[in-house]
Amino acid sequence: TKPLAKAAIEAVELGNVRFVPESWSKTYFEWMRNIQDWCISRQLWWGHRIPAWYDPDGNVYVARDETEARKKYELSDSLPLHQDEDVLDTWFSSALWPFSTLGWPENTPEISNFYPTTVLITGFDIIFFWVARMIMMGIKFMGEVPFREVYIHGLIRDHAGQKMSKTKGNVIDPIDIIDGVKLKTLLAKRTEGLMQQHLTADIQRTTRKEFPDGISPFGADALRFTFASLATGGRDINFDFGRVEGYRNFCNKLWNASQYVFSNTSKQELDHLEFTVADRWIRSRFRKTIEKVTTAFHGYRLDLAANALYDFTWHEFCDWYLELTKSSLKKQDIHEAQLNGTRATLTEILGALLRLLHPIMPFITEELWLDLCEHIDKKSDTIMIEAIPNIKDFTSDAEAEEELDWIKEFVSNIRQIRGEMRLNPSQALPVKVSGAQASDHARIEKFKTYLISLAKLESIEFVENTNAISGAATSLMGKMRLLVPLVGIINPETERNRLKKQRDQTEEDLAKCRKKLENDQFLKNAPEDVVTKEREKRVKFIQRLEQLNNQLTTLDEII
Repeated sequence: TKPLAKAAIEAVELGNVRFVPESWSKTYFEWMRNIQDWCISRQLWWGHRIPAWYDPDGNVYVARDETEARKKYELSDSLPLHQDEDVLDTWFSSALWPFSTLGWPENTPEISNFYPTTVLITGFDIIFFWVARMIMMGIKFMGEVPFREVYIHGLIRDHAGQKMSKTKGNVIDPIDIIDGVKLKTLLAKRTEGLMQQHLTADIQRTTRKEFPDGISPFGADALRFTFASLATGGRDINFDFGRVEGYRNFCNKLWNASQYVFSNTSKQELDHLEFTVADRWIRSRFRKTIEKVTTAFHGYRLDLAANALYDFTWHEFCDWYLELTKSSLKKQDIHEAQLNGTRATLTEILGALLRLLHPIMPFITEELWLDLCEHIDKKSDTIMIEAIPNIKDFTSDAEAEEELDWIKEFVSNIRQIRGEMRLNPSQALPVKVSGAQASDHARIEKFKTYLISLAKLESIEFVENTNAISGAATSLMGKMRLLVPLVGIINPETERNRLKKQRDQTEEDLAKCRKKLENDQFLKNAPEDVVTKEREKRVKFIQRLEQLNNQLTTLDEII
């Protein structure tokens, strides 16, 4: 094997084959530079039988079949021959895969078109057993490496980090995650054919505890997105059903957002477009998302691509832009060009987003894409052959991003007050603004429709003197102060009693935490991660206590 290994080592050293992440090339070199001769026979009943024939004296004749062996070695038909009983090692047969599947040893059109391939995707545990041997055989028989890049991913383990195996009874069939499975079926799949029958009861008990009602259906897209988000380039991936459930919710979010777009747009041609600040902002943010996703794909960082797509879809497109369009589309004084600009942006961003999501989530994006095309009267047979979005189609707009950041900060501050004081989410609130700079004043007037709609406000009023406003929850936004008068909005006594109970409980929790951290024995004997968690809890209790005291001070002003 050393001559084979020498050429394969040089292929990686010269960059003809590149590992991603690059660090895995060290594992490759460690194996190859210390390679031992390789026994290619196995005593199994399955596999490719070794093409060697023996005569009664033990002489060996190698050929494709017995007829060829007799002709090649000029053996008489009367000489008895018997074929070797062993089969080729699985990895030997697999090493020939990149070209044997294309018609080798014939010079087929498939070999001309597809050899060498572009990228091999596989796990780190078979870098030597498969990757290295394919490179050796490719160079030996084809005179060229079989692929240019090798993307190495981690191994999927169960939620506890254990390797999935039939013996442990912790194997999860992806089809069961996609379609769902009843507990009875799951128990049967995990225990049938066990070589160690005495483990059956333990496996059944563990399965019932982990999946008391079986596994709910999550769909293929949610599972694919989960795997993409976990593909960090590390060694192991602990499978978490919570992540799959979260991405199923993401699919639902995308579906509902699409229905909103469909219900607010039409097939008519939209001319004379004028874009609102929200339209300009989402276009600018999507341009950045295209850049992030494209860069991530080129670097085989599927996790970064998935995260960028998730953040844009959920937090920017759905949580902010769609909400901003609601106020735009309902405005009585909005002119047609601006209305058309928003409608065009809704369909354009949704269509481009579906195309960008498609490689990771092919099924829901295909259905929504065809629905969108029918809705806007666009001809398309499938999303699969549509172009990936190009950043040239979307303009970067720093001004729009700065103004939307300001709007989001204003709305978030009001929402924080609403959350801290446990105010009814649907109750319209009056807001007093003091200390507004000229730019803040202008923005409030310019974007008042957005602010009132998103923050659910009754009114926005500028005030000079805040001393006359008692019992108001406040929030600072730069030099500007936002005040929400609470008189008449909440029952001060009821709220005070509730907050005092929470404060008393928090003080009690903080005292217990401090007692632990002041105990030398605890600090000495407890695991480091346990001590760290306890310190983190102490910080949270202190912050929560400060927050509760501030809320009580505000209530005291009302009372």
